[in-house]
Amino acid sequence: MDPEMTGGGRAGAPRDAASDVHALIRDLLPVLAPSAWLDAATSEMVLTIGHSQARASTATVLERCVDQPRTRWPSLVDEWVREVGDRAFRAVGEMELFGDVRELLRLRIVPKLTPRDREGLVVVPAGDHFDAVVVIDHPRYGGPLTRDRAGLLGLRRLGYVMTNTHDRELADVEVRDQPLLPGRDVRVITKPGSRYVSALLSEVHQFLPSPNEHGALVGAPSHNTLLVYPVTTRAVEEVLPVFADVVAEMHAAADDPCAPGVYWSHGERRLTPVLQTPGGPVNTEFKELLRTLPETGD
Repeated sequence: MDPEMTGGGRAGAPRDAASDVHALIRDLLPVLAPSAWLDAATSEMVLTIGHSQARASTATVLERCVDQPRTRWPSLVDEWVREVGDRAFRAVGEMELFGDVRELLRLRIVPKLTPRDREGLVVVPAGDHFDAVVVIDHPRYGGPLTRDRAGLLGLRRLGYVMTNTHDRELADVEVRDQPLLPGRDVRVITKPGSRYVSALLSEVHQFLPSPNEHGALVGAPSHNTLLVYPVTTRAVEEVLPVFADVVAEMHAAADDPCAPGVYWSHGERRLTPVLQTPGGPVNTEFKELLRTLPETGD
């Protein structure tokens, strides 16, 4: 995952508008932020604070200006420069507090966010039904990483976040089998107190017996536990309603709930909803698979 943290100017904004707004910024910087300068090559205001630098794209102030009369532009630019300066000082304070903030970045897999909830966050789709949210893992100052915060902290390409999560949070997950029905065990992947076990949703294949031709039922009732049941025979029809009830009950009781439904993990690491709710309709594609499976044999 390599989401870009900052973008360029507003698409379609008049070129002379950007030039005029940048000229206003240059005029104000000696008064409002003497240590700052405008990087014309990247359209960013650069603030030097102590031994650190913070950067902010001018796209935001440009968007504000092009929607307003030019007479308002000086006050809008003034407001933006002050706002960015305040955020930059807070961001640099955070960097000094955290040390290397990159060491604290983790990936949380959550059910698909609404456009409103994902606005401003560093988040990318994790399939059709989940999102991958970058978070700062800190007991007091942590939380979801916003694009503004990422830009000011100089966090741009974040491909290492999944590695951080795997190496520092998931290397010691517990894997065990528990009875679900007589002769039918469910595989439990868990780490009590963790917020990141759900990040393994796209990798449940590594916890299945090999070969695994037909995938598995998967539940993510909380962020610290996944439930997995291999799909090998039509006996899975008997298991499915019990599996769904267990997932729903664990989700309802969880301190950090993830998803209440049951998913089918299959080819190309896809996750398809089998049951969104206990007793709900079974996915058509999964029904078709059941017709092709042997009656017994697992």
